[in-house]
Amino acid sequence: MKSTGTPATAFLAKEGVAYTEHFYEYVEHGGTTVSSSALGVPEHEVVKTLVMETDKGDPLVVLMHGDRKVSTKELARVAGVKRIFPCKPEVAQRHSGYLVGGTSPFGTRKAMPVYLERSVLDLPRIYINGGRRGYLLGMASAEIVRTLSPTLVEVALAE
Repeated sequence: MKSTGTPATAFLAKEGVAYTEHFYEYVEHGGTTVSSSALGVPEHEVVKTLVMETDKGDPLVVLMHGDRKVSTKELARVAGVKRIFPCKPEVAQRHSGYLVGGTSPFGTRKAMPVYLERSVLDLPRIYINGGRRGYLLGMASAEIVRTLSPTLVEVALAE
């Protein structure tokens, strides 16, 4: 298997995760619409990695379907904090070690709590960022649970 050598692929190799590599033309602010159409997969199967912060400045990762938004109000309630909001790009990069648009939940610079939208596990296979812009990894959704031990949540809103 050809490795592109990101912290994410190093983490997955160490954990023994089988994955496929998918490259596409990255478009600034294109989001999962661009990657899903380039790969020819439903946007619902592309999982976005969002770095957010609590009102206390504690970072966390939310894994959400590409075609859904996160209810930060509901997430804050579940996490037991007053507020949660998306990080500014430079703050997200400091926490994760990845450029925004290339953020992977695997091999982050800082260990952060991970929240996973429960319905992602209904998908047998997902596509998630491999740690670089224009680079997704295909894998069994169960691998997220095995390798990251996320808190399962139901905080999706229709886009």
